[in-house]
Amino acid sequence: MIRIDAFSLGPLGTNAYLLSTEDGSRGIIIDPGMNPKPLVKRIKDMKIEAILLTHAHFDHIGGVEEIRKDKGCPVYLHALEADWLMNPRKNGSTRWPEVTGPITTEDAEFDLDEGQVLDMLGIQLKVMHTPGHSPGSVSFLWNNHLFSGDVLFKLSVGRVDLPGGDGNDLLDSIHGKLFELPDDVIVYPGHGAKTTIGFEKVNNPYV
Repeated sequence: MIRIDAFSLGPLGTNAYLLSTEDGSRGIIIDPGMNPKPLVKRIKDMKIEAILLTHAHFDHIGGVEEIRKDKGCPVYLHALEADWLMNPRKNGSTRWPEVTGPITTEDAEFDLDEGQVLDMLGIQLKVMHTPGHSPGSVSFLWNNHLFSGDVLFKLSVGRVDLPGGDGNDLLDSIHGKLFELPDDVIVYPGHGAKTTIGFEKVNNPYV
């Protein structure tokens, strides 16, 4: 039995997700956000096996270094954004000085790629490369749970006007990959409330 907890972190309300074992001894984190104090408190006595990044925009990576150093866990990121962690211009943290100062982290230990399967916590997470919001955006699929980052939101989609964004790629990712999943798949987005694939197919005005 795997538990999923969501934490809305930082000034942009970025969703960080903690997947943990039933006994609470082990976990993995998807997108540790900015100002991760509530998440850090929750994992105080937990072994964190990995930090998985859907992409490397500043509001999704702000907590990486604090948690990685505290827990000694590796970070996974798509290779197309490998240099974004060390580059505040690429990760966008220099774009909104009123929101944050420049953010940098050490390189990710492992690359992510299309079709890769991650065996963690006794479950398998499939990596889906879903570019458009950013070139290295990925979504993670475990059974009927999809962690979509900033690709697909409830009744919305990720913005494509940031460096590396592409509207055609985004729609290809949504229609060609995410909307090929069963309607009952639950979508856990990078911002906002969770939804389902079936609901977004029928109701999302942007797709």
